[in-house]
Amino acid sequence: MTRLVLLGPPGAGKGTQAKLLSERLGVPAISTGDIFRANVAQGTELGVAAKEYLDAGKYVPDSVTNEMVRDRLAQPDAAEGFILDGYPRTADQVRELEDMLAAAGAKLDRVLEITADTDELVRRLTRRASIEGRSDDTEDVIRTRQEVYAEQTAPLVALYSERGLLRSVDGLGEVPEVTARLLGALASDAG
Repeated sequence: MTRLVLLGPPGAGKGTQAKLLSERLGVPAISTGDIFRANVAQGTELGVAAKEYLDAGKYVPDSVTNEMVRDRLAQPDAAEGFILDGYPRTADQVRELEDMLAAAGAKLDRVLEITADTDELVRRLTRRASIEGRSDDTEDVIRTRQEVYAEQTAPLVALYSERGLLRSVDGLGEVPEVTARLLGALASDAG
């Protein structure tokens, strides 16, 4: 079984790497960002609420996010493992995730942190915004998201490190190089 969390600032490549690792490891990649964007596009009640936060570069409230993740982890395809991308983002969400897993008699196997330079991330995200026309990727919003990440999510690196679950991987370079580094970090655990 493989139960992973991917950490890293917005634009570090978590979504891309989660999909590639999902294919290699045979477990679903679960992205809160994808779920939020799908709901926004469909105009659901959650989507309308989430869009207000996303457009301002802020996180959707824990109560909504936690319930969404709880429902997703209860689906049959996640029974043998998963890769979480974008969750948990706060210490409270870490505790919530631990409670969810404990209730199912499970625990996290590993937390992989993808690291990258902030200025490079801003360049990546503004380039992506121009290609995809994403309203949540203006330069001001991108910088706000980087700051919010540093304040709220970066402390999780210390928390997971203390628990012996964290492996940090350089996120700069070609996609296959980063994937190989992530798989190497997982393989080093098996040895």
